[in-house]
Amino acid sequence: MVRRERWVVVATLALLQIFVVLAGSYVITHDAARTPAPIASPEPAPTPLVTAGPVLAAAGDGAVPAKGTLTSRLGGAMGDPALGRSVAGVVLDARTGATLFDGRSSRPVTPASTTKIVTAVSVLSSAGPDAKLSTTVVKGAKPGSIVLVGGGDPTLAGPKADRDDDVYPRPASLSQLAYRTAKALKASGITSVDLSYDASLFGGPTTGPGWKPNYVPEGTVAPVTALTMDEGRAPTGGRFADPPRATADAFAGLLRRNGVKVGKSVDEGRAPAGAAEVARVESPPVYALVERMLTLSDNDLAEALSRQVAIKEGLPHTFLGEVDAVHRVLGRLGVDQGIEVNDGSGLSTRNRITPAALARLLAAAASPAHPALHSLISGLPVAGFTGTLHGRYGKGGTQAGAGLVRAKTGTLTGVNTLAGIAYTTDGRLLTFAFMADEVADAQGAVTALDTMATIVSQS
Repeated sequence: MVRRERWVVVATLALLQIFVVLAGSYVITHDAARTPAPIASPEPAPTPLVTAGPVLAAAGDGAVPAKGTLTSRLGGAMGDPALGRSVAGVVLDARTGATLFDGRSSRPVTPASTTKIVTAVSVLSSAGPDAKLSTTVVKGAKPGSIVLVGGGDPTLAGPKADRDDDVYPRPASLSQLAYRTAKALKASGITSVDLSYDASLFGGPTTGPGWKPNYVPEGTVAPVTALTMDEGRAPTGGRFADPPRATADAFAGLLRRNGVKVGKSVDEGRAPAGAAEVARVESPPVYALVERMLTLSDNDLAEALSRQVAIKEGLPHTFLGEVDAVHRVLGRLGVDQGIEVNDGSGLSTRNRITPAALARLLAAAASPAHPALHSLISGLPVAGFTGTLHGRYGKGGTQAGAGLVRAKTGTLTGVNTLAGIAYTTDGRLLTFAFMADEVADAQGAVTALDTMATIVSQS
């Protein structure tokens, strides 16, 4: 009887275990059926990256603005009394060259710094965008003598400016040239030299035709020489009266710091023909120099680049020679009409350029047919953001042009000019030039010019 009861207990327990197992299996199976299989989380849609189009985007197929509308709006703006009586302007379709607005566009006007557009086209076309300006040291005629030879690079950094890491494009360095020279001399067993300097690459007067006598003393520009550092700017302010000598003296001091003794007298001289090179430094390429010249309206750089055109064209390395060279280059491009220049910077009061000529130069620079000229366009100041347009287009009727207008400014006493490019609202690229050289109110004239450029960008 006891055994039977034990057997019943054991059987009952066994049945309970079987029940538990079966019940668990049922729950697990049916829960699994009710629980949806995991679904992989979908990849988040990428956030579109919206950027401004290229400066020279292939967007020339947009509708051409109506001439009547441009004429009405720009004609009224050109009548601003602040501009005075001598005002002219033009708007061209960059793709076809068609004139969309003609406000006495063939009238020669004092261009001021919009002359730098002429310089940019000339040097990019003649010397080429990748050319560089070299400053060298060569062996002198006597044993133990060396000659510092200027190659026309005004951006060559002197001992103090060389420590400025914020400069773009990064210039060649007089300190680096001294280091390389000392290293080469020591490798040849030379630790003492006599130093002279050669600035003969540029000839003729060091100031341009039509320049006002106060330009150099007030620091507007330095004497134009082939050997200079820091664009002729003296550490104490103002400009060096003799940039080559100041540069050579600084170079002598740097050589001494690098362990090379230099004779007390550092004199002007000539490098012997075919002299062996000891060391060299090179400027940034011309395309970067052109961008800097246009963005900052750099007078010293403009004069140096204009002189390079004369060198490349095989004409005298003088103001007169560079003028002939510039016209030769512009003639090859077919854009010489309406241009009379006497320097590369636009400081000359004798310069005369028509608005039509400036607009044609800009159209040529923007054209796919002239890729070597494109850095002219990329170097133009951007309205409200860069260079000489940084503090403009901030209020009133000009705000809409901020970021859309790219243009070169021009300013002399009684002269205000503006020439550049803008895309229309439909994506048509236009070039324009607005010029006044009997300005009655300088600040009012600037606002009037900016208003006209804004009208172009909103057309």
